[in-house]
Amino acid sequence: MKIMAIVMILLTLTAVLGCNSATVSSSDVSLQTSSSSGGHTHDHPSHGPHHGDLIELGNEEFHAELVHDDHTVTIYILDGTAKNSVAIDAPEVVINLTLNGQPAQFKLAANPDSADPEGKSSRFVIASTDLIGSLERSFARPKLAVIINGTAYRGDIKHHHDHGHEHAHPH
Repeated sequence: MKIMAIVMILLTLTAVLGCNSATVSSSDVSLQTSSSSGGHTHDHPSHGPHHGDLIELGNEEFHAELVHDDHTVTIYILDGTAKNSVAIDAPEVVINLTLNGQPAQFKLAANPDSADPEGKSSRFVIASTDLIGSLERSFARPKLAVIINGTAYRGDIKHHHDHGHEHAHPH
């Protein structure tokens, strides 16, 4: 029984950490994952400043906001309060998920907001109907991977259908 528990823990760690190894190649980068602790309170809004779904990064050190329409997906990098933009020097952020039963990776390119300083971006965009469709499916298990100030963060994307935009949801 004890061996079975150890094997399950090792398999879980391999699955969780193994998916991220393809997106982070520098040995100088540390990894921060979001942790859902039922005992702490969130001192931030339930939606981001662009009315999108929030993604917790690290121990609420940062947040990301996911917004999409029928053609594009946009990720905004936000501070720990999920109220203010944070421009970073990453050329892209990555969404990893399962598409048609296979691992898939979508790279959202930096698309600096007008207020972002030169060479940095708080906004990342991709045009992909495959990604948009996958975000609507719970079995896709999408995760955002981003490097902020040399630290790799990964957060679970939990897409909610109550954000007010109009498009067909295949249920």
